[in-house]
Amino acid sequence: MSDEKHVYKTSLRWEAQHRGTLSSADGLPEVSVATPPQFPGGQPGIWSPEHLFVASAEACLMTTFIEIAANSKLEFLEYRSEAEGTLEKTDQGFMITGITLRPRVVIKDPALRDRALRIIEKAEKACLVSKSMKTAITLQAEVVGPA
Repeated sequence: MSDEKHVYKTSLRWEAQHRGTLSSADGLPEVSVATPPQFPGGQPGIWSPEHLFVASAEACLMTTFIEIAANSKLEFLEYRSEAEGTLEKTDQGFMITGITLRPRVVIKDPALRDRALRIIEKAEKACLVSKSMKTAITLQAEVVGPA
């Protein structure tokens, strides 16, 4: 990525009750968003800002890992992950106080396990979304050989 400035624009249109539609001028698919069901007026089955916040850290880790792995010539067969964000009431109000990222990478050569783990850790430190958050990020990576 160059040193130039990048701008990402989104739009949100209220639909009804506690639900809206998120879109982008970049032609991305629209996404329904709503208050999570744990809050008054919340709606199940629709992405919430809280889900999107956690997912942004998870997706950033993956895309950063892919770039660093390519630059490092690390071949991998599969990348999957799970993420968990904890919402708590604090002195400052409700906050996502922590996100745990659990990437699982399958590599061709089990001898490269330690190298792959270092690349995952480097990706977490380089992820621009995680660096932009004040939420604590915990990494629980797993690297395995082919099944």
